[in-house]
Amino acid sequence: MPHFFATTPRGLENVLNQELHDLGIKKTKIGVAGVGFESNWEGCYKANLCLVSASRVLYPVLDFPAYEPEQIYHNVLKHDWTKYIKPNQTIAMDSSVRDSKIKDLRIVALKAKDAVVDQFREKFNKRPDVDADNPQLPISLRLAKNICTVSLDTSGGSLHARGYRDRGAPAPLKENLAAALIKMTGWDEKSPLLDPMCGSGTFCIEAAMMALKKRPGIYRKRFAFQNWLTYQKEKFEELVKTALSEELDDVPFRIYGFDNDPRAIAASKANSENAETIIATLFKRQDLSQLEPPAESGVMVVNPPYGERMGDIKALLPLYEELGQVIHGPLKNWKCFVLSSEPEFIKALGGRPKVRHRVFNGAIQCEFVGF
Repeated sequence: MPHFFATTPRGLENVLNQELHDLGIKKTKIGVAGVGFESNWEGCYKANLCLVSASRVLYPVLDFPAYEPEQIYHNVLKHDWTKYIKPNQTIAMDSSVRDSKIKDLRIVALKAKDAVVDQFREKFNKRPDVDADNPQLPISLRLAKNICTVSLDTSGGSLHARGYRDRGAPAPLKENLAAALIKMTGWDEKSPLLDPMCGSGTFCIEAAMMALKKRPGIYRKRFAFQNWLTYQKEKFEELVKTALSEELDDVPFRIYGFDNDPRAIAASKANSENAETIIATLFKRQDLSQLEPPAESGVMVVNPPYGERMGDIKALLPLYEELGQVIHGPLKNWKCFVLSSEPEFIKALGGRPKVRHRVFNGAIQCEFVGF
């Protein structure tokens, strides 16, 4: 049975692990910034289609010690790369290096590329070209503490890019982080959800996709595994057919996005149209100070501005104080969750959070707190 590794932002591993279990994939192992799992290739296809919190699904094929560049070349050469693509297709190497004798990630990528193309040249007298932007066989190399792990990227580009967001407000969240945070709130996907500072609408759209049973990968143009000679087309198409049949036309509640910037509301509406979730979302220009609950209870989730990107901490404290007043006032019957990067911001919300999670928004360490 093949082994795979689904990656995710740090702090979201438990969410991803539960998602895999919900898909029927039970043999999992939580790692750092990801979860390993054992499954057939149908499970890999399903993971790419359905996981909302994953960044990529990798297929590890090699694992070896590497202290010198030539060790990378000779070990990569041992694997049969010709079983995945034809010599007229394309490849690309993505490499990273940490705590190893070899310091230059470019050397790692170069030696691996040389091994792959030399193998093709030896067998076919022709080699695949390198396409850094859209390779048909993306190969991932991770050299950490002198151990090199080589994987095929079955996704072919990050799964966070659903394809619906073509207009962004400042400091947007990646879609898979937003979706995972929604899952961390315990939202039942059957009741109202609100983002009072919705920006480009990511929280709202991800929630609407969950409620409408829209799989995040369903409208992706192509996954990398579809380019490979090992691709099981009928199995994948059956998964797509099943996923489409499970989608709902509407839900008996709404997901609300408010913002005081008309450009953000316009972007949210456009993105929701693209995601085909506009039936379940309502976006409205509204100041935080004027917020009135759109329902008796529900879940509020928000990603306010951080000092690192949009102003210093002192200047933003009044905004968090105002948000706290809304949480403990008009939304007191709601479950309210806030993502923030600074302890001072959490304190400014007032009260004591009942829930605290440490997560990463890109390179920024944050807390996701619930009231």
